[in-house]
Amino acid sequence: MPAKKFENAMQRLEQIVQSLESGELSLEDSIKAFEEGMRLAKFCSEKLEEAEKKVTMLIKESDGKYVQTPFQVNQEEAED
Repeated sequence: MPAKKFENAMQRLEQIVQSLESGELSLEDSIKAFEEGMRLAKFCSEKLEEAEKKVTMLIKESDGKYVQTPFQVNQEEAED
């Protein structure tokens, strides 16, 4: 169920961004939407960090055995 919550949070975050970009919200509503968006962004970021920690890659060693190693993003790829 956490994946569903993540997807729901991302969808709501996209709605908030569209609302803010439209410029149709009052200042007060914009602030409320921004605050909600910040909470959702933090939630999504934490979920992504959790997922990254869980991801492992199987590496085949020269003797034919497989070992698990933590997944590491290449710094150049992460910046794209």
